[in-house]
Amino acid sequence: MSEMSRLARRMWHQLEPVHAVLYFSPQGFEEAAALGYDVESRWPSYFAYRTAPLGKAGARLATALYYSFSPRTMAEHVPAVWEVASPEQVLPARLTAVERTYRHLLGDDRLAGPEVKEAAELARRAAESVSVAGRPFAAANLDLPWPDEPHLVLWQAATVLREHRGDGHLAALQAADLDGCEALVSFAAIGAAPVETFAGRGWSEAEWAAARDRLAARGLVGADGMATERGRALRDQVERMTDELAAEPWRRLGEERAARLAELGAPILGAVFEAGLLPMTSTLGIATVKAPD
Repeated sequence: MSEMSRLARRMWHQLEPVHAVLYFSPQGFEEAAALGYDVESRWPSYFAYRTAPLGKAGARLATALYYSFSPRTMAEHVPAVWEVASPEQVLPARLTAVERTYRHLLGDDRLAGPEVKEAAELARRAAESVSVAGRPFAAANLDLPWPDEPHLVLWQAATVLREHRGDGHLAALQAADLDGCEALVSFAAIGAAPVETFAGRGWSEAEWAAARDRLAARGLVGADGMATERGRALRDQVERMTDELAAEPWRRLGEERAARLAELGAPILGAVFEAGLLPMTSTLGIATVKAPD
């Protein structure tokens, strides 16, 4: 694994929570509710906020781009989210949600400080350096106008970078010949997250079992549902390729400036974790999946 790939993984750990807090903060849910979304579940606001840069995406497009959600779940939410509010209404609402969330977590003085402005400049430089070929989520977010406030620039840049990585991750899953359900089953099989963590993706018990059987036929999981040595090697291949495909912006930014961005972003990262807004166990596996050697 190259040093730039390792750096890409470290920066993902730094920036993913900075982006993802939108989907879990009370302020995010309040802004979604003001638009008319049902916030008893997090999924309506999640799909609206994350999909809005793509315009009025339909069920097939959303299924293709989200990949590991069942087509049935995607069809339940998309395009229904656009019947509540248009993408043109959702996009400013999500920035308002981020604005309110960050101000609640950090306070006005810290957000106005030079550290946030410098972090925003570095993150934007990294985000604007990415190639968008084959990266629809990254491209859609990069097409949006940049906000004026530095902390919102930082959030939007983190969003572009995490979506750039996510788009590459789907390419790595396809290269490993893992479909959406198999991707989750194989991830659970290495102990990255408990099986129940993936329930929100909408796959039925029968679909999960069928995916496990397909993986077993390939020698990737054993009778106990846990990954075989071959299955672990394949997941390592997926993680390695994901890191390699995510390395481009960090190669262009450089290790020194990336380290500076991580240093400057640490207070925001710490505030997100201290607030306890993110789930302890997630489908991302940030705390459980180490970088492959």
